[in-house]
Amino acid sequence: MSNSSSISHFLLLALADTRQLQLLHFCLLLGISLAALLGNGLIISAVACGHHLHTPMFFFLLNLALSDLGSICTTVPKAMHNSLWDTRNISYTGCAAQIFLLIFFIGAEFSLLTIMCYDRYVSICKPLHYRTLLGSRACAHMAAAAWASAFLYSLLHTANTFSLPLCQGNALGQFFCEVPQILKLSCTHSYLRELGLLALGACLLFGCFVFIVFSYVQIFRAVLRIPSEHGRHKAFSTCLPHLAVLSLFIITSFLTYLKPPSISSPSLDLALSVLYSVVPPALNPLIYSLRNQELKAAVWRLMTGCFHKH
Repeated sequence: MSNSSSISHFLLLALADTRQLQLLHFCLLLGISLAALLGNGLIISAVACGHHLHTPMFFFLLNLALSDLGSICTTVPKAMHNSLWDTRNISYTGCAAQIFLLIFFIGAEFSLLTIMCYDRYVSICKPLHYRTLLGSRACAHMAAAAWASAFLYSLLHTANTFSLPLCQGNALGQFFCEVPQILKLSCTHSYLRELGLLALGACLLFGCFVFIVFSYVQIFRAVLRIPSEHGRHKAFSTCLPHLAVLSLFIITSFLTYLKPPSISSPSLDLALSVLYSVVPPALNPLIYSLRNQELKAAVWRLMTGCFHKH
């Protein structure tokens, strides 16, 4: 029986078999990651530099952009390196770091999306209490709680996953390291504790999901009571980007992990995993900036200001 301590590296799933396809995948991943870096970088800079954007909504958006940057920088560089150099290797510690960071950033992202839903709920359903409920200190505490809970859960998950004895070789069926793939390599019955942690995570996610659905039911009821059409449109337009980002995050995650085994195939699994891990961080800045005039104007001022300096 080979123990996990004897494994020095893991073999990731190759994105393609032929050299031409490997180079094509490298170029595609490079394009998507540059778009994500540029988009999220512009949002972070615009919110940090624009004093009129120092509001709870944009503060949480800045945190969301940071989590998006973190998650794409966790998986994509290694996949690009492996495609370019025609290799599948990732070190044992590199794999552990990738799992830790991925759970950390994705956990923080879902927590932040839940908090952003609360922000929309308070601004539309309880506008008179907005400054009281979402003061700068309250926002800082909420963001800190999101990052801290994601860090603790990720630490617990990673430590537990890599304490399992591994007997099924070292080849992973994914182009990055993730918990389900490591569990497939573990010895029989040794993963029950990890399944308990996954169940806890699923319960927390479900709790957040119920809170989001309940909040949006209240939001839509409040919006439909607004007498003027302009007021209704304005209220809906502040919610649409958040709903779009949330839907993209939930749908891609559900398709990846909850699809029936009967429709599973290596190429479909790979396409879905790229969709869930790479596409949302690149699209989120675009979704937010397209619908938000203030943010669009701040990003434009930032870009034109940089060009004028040069």
